[in-house]
Amino acid sequence: MRGKMNNIKKIVSVLFSAILLFSATTTSSIAIDKIHFVIGGGAGGGWDGTARGTGEALTKAGMLKSASFENMSGGGGGKALAFMINTKPANTVLVQSTPLVLRSITRHKGYVSGSGTLSYKDVVPIAGVIGDYGAIAVAKNSPFKNFKDVVDAYKKNPSSVKMAGGSVRGSMDHLIGALAFQAAGANPNDVAYIPYDAGGKALAGLLSGETQIISTGLGELMGARDQVRIIGITAPSRVSDAPDAPTLKEQGYDVQFVNWRGFFGPPGMSSADKNAIAKMLGDVQKTSEWETVRARNAWVNIYNPGDKFVSFLEKQTEEMTALMKKLGVI
Repeated sequence: MRGKMNNIKKIVSVLFSAILLFSATTTSSIAIDKIHFVIGGGAGGGWDGTARGTGEALTKAGMLKSASFENMSGGGGGKALAFMINTKPANTVLVQSTPLVLRSITRHKGYVSGSGTLSYKDVVPIAGVIGDYGAIAVAKNSPFKNFKDVVDAYKKNPSSVKMAGGSVRGSMDHLIGALAFQAAGANPNDVAYIPYDAGGKALAGLLSGETQIISTGLGELMGARDQVRIIGITAPSRVSDAPDAPTLKEQGYDVQFVNWRGFFGPPGMSSADKNAIAKMLGDVQKTSEWETVRARNAWVNIYNPGDKFVSFLEKQTEEMTALMKKLGVI
């Protein structure tokens, strides 16, 4: 078990370093009339926040006349991915993140079709745009004041601690919490993980008392800080946008992780449209409207356009495949 969890820690290190390695910059702005954002999860999740926040910044900055949004839950994001592939909608982009690579590798049931396993290769990678640190939080009235309190309660009675997450077992939310417990010397496979459809429902589960902690992206908790207390984030040091949120590392639990999120077009999207949208996504990061959204969510700016994004995805797929074979997941 220790060997398997060490390999999971290697996965996190690869994700963390590769994302930052491929970040880049862009130049002048370009206007496009409208974009429809397809979101593979429910309201309040990381994909939802990334799509709506990006649309907000683009329209307020005058780069986009209108933005519309459609939540399409199912199959861990597979339903939305299949929609893009099968319908090839115009003026439409899909928001995705690290799970696109991981679920394709593990052949998650939501990504398996009659012709094989769906992946980023079945759509058009436009650009990676942000990174989001992982976070563990409790309700404001929780007796847990830090992550050590959670660990102590778990070790005394494992069934007393249930962990909420906004996606299925094996997802980013699950991985973040598992790594934290593993770093504390607990067996992460024994932790009760309760999956919800996106972060909004996971937060509701925490606040209702169905669970005692939540494992999710930091950005998903920034708007709920009057309801929750963040007791650990996976950044290497405290972030200026959430200075009161302690890192797991400073508490003695060496866990570092950042999840990329980006946008994809349907098969057949023209190079002109792909390049124009990619350029817009880079240009908006220079605006005050974007900075307002970024700071509100405590995101890390990561701009990976076009071929750079494809190269990153290829490298991540290769490295994740090798590591997950060692884990025995595939």
